[in-house]
Amino acid sequence: MKTLIFNGSPRRNGDTASLLRYMIEQLPGEYKIVDAYRANISPCLDCRYCKEKSGCAIQDEMQEVYEYLKDCDNVLIASPVYFSELTGPMLSVGSRLQTYFCRRFFRKENSGLTPKKGAVLLVGGGDGKPDKAYETAKVLLKNMNCKEIYPLVCSHNTDRIPAIEDAQAVRGVEEIVSFFGTE
Repeated sequence: MKTLIFNGSPRRNGDTASLLRYMIEQLPGEYKIVDAYRANISPCLDCRYCKEKSGCAIQDEMQEVYEYLKDCDNVLIASPVYFSELTGPMLSVGSRLQTYFCRRFFRKENSGLTPKKGAVLLVGGGDGKPDKAYETAKVLLKNMNCKEIYPLVCSHNTDRIPAIEDAQAVRGVEEIVSFFGTE
C-alpha cells in the first residue's frame, strides 16, 4: 500500500503534525509526505502548457509528486484551517493539479492515475468553520482520481485542547488508517 500525504502546516511540532505522526505510526506500507511549506514546489502559473500537452512546464519537486501519484493507493490532505480555508501553501501546491483537470476537460484524456481512496484531516480553532476547506480538499482529491473519500476528520477546538488529546479526532485518524487499508 502506498499513501501520499499532503501536509499544509507550517509548524513541524504543531497540532496537524501530532495527528500525522500518530497516523504514520499505524499506516501500513510506504508513504510520501509533501510538506507544502518546505517543498520546492511553485504554484501554477497558468502558462497553458497542460492545456495542450501532458505534464507540467514547471520542473520542480512536483514532478516527484506526479510520479508517486500515478500508482499510489491513498491520498491524505492534512491542513490547519486559516480563515475557513486550507493554508496558502497547500493551495499553491494544489494548484499544480491543474494538469489533471486539463487532461480530462480540455484534452479529453483519461487522468492516467489509478483509482485511489482519499481523506481529509483538518485542524483549527477559533470562530471559523472547516466546511469550505473540506470542500476545497475534496475537489483536489477528485482531481487526483480519488473515487472514495472518507468523511471529514477534524479537530476544531485546538485553541482549548491539543489535537492529539481530541479523542474524536484521534479516533478519526484510526478510522482513516482502517479505510485506507481495506480493498
